[in-house]
Amino acid sequence: MKFIIFGLGTFGSSLAKKLTEQGNEVIGVDNQMSKVDDLKEKISHTVCLDSTDESTVSGLPLKDTDIVVVAIGEDQGANIMTTAVLKNLNVKRLISRAITKLHQSVLEAIGVDEIVHPEEETAERWAKKLCLKGVVDSFELGGKYSIVEASVPVKYIGKNLQEVGFRRKHNLVVLTTIKTEENPNMLGIKKEVLQVQGVASPKTVLDENDIMVIYGSNKDIKEFLNQRD
Repeated sequence: MKFIIFGLGTFGSSLAKKLTEQGNEVIGVDNQMSKVDDLKEKISHTVCLDSTDESTVSGLPLKDTDIVVVAIGEDQGANIMTTAVLKNLNVKRLISRAITKLHQSVLEAIGVDEIVHPEEETAERWAKKLCLKGVVDSFELGGKYSIVEASVPVKYIGKNLQEVGFRRKHNLVVLTTIKTEENPNMLGIKKEVLQVQGVASPKTVLDENDIMVIYGSNKDIKEFLNQRD
């Protein structure tokens, strides 16, 4: 089989080497030449490029590749942007690495086929969760922007996104919503399961127990959370 792996850190490089050892053709991609050089004799091919640049990524043999893996772990923003680029390029099978539960929700909304979770929670997520009211989870993108899970403000319950006007009122974008459902396990014990609802539309209705996944600047998110009720 043919694989392309984006991100040659500890996880990505290990996966690339193991797949190569099993007789697969593997192209390893990273934006750091040192990582590319370290693997050039250990896997089929290595390439140094910016995986968030769609025009550059489109030059790779994506149509001939069976599985594409986004293994980027250090930069969650780059992970999401790379995943979105590859989804837009219609690769056959897309697997992406999730660092947090919120990250997983965003990847699910993008529509990846499978998600890998090798990471633990970060201090940054806990700091926002504890310091900003209404935050369920969060992570920062590039220092100025964040994606945040937040509970629905009481005044918005029962309204759709068009009626609320998040972009107009708060300069924020609701990427998706998450609903909590109770499903029985094999023993019949009910367990709460989070169900991502896909990409949000203007007609998406905000129910009382929904979680909104919001994208915007840290400043605008903080203002929204501080005046949410």
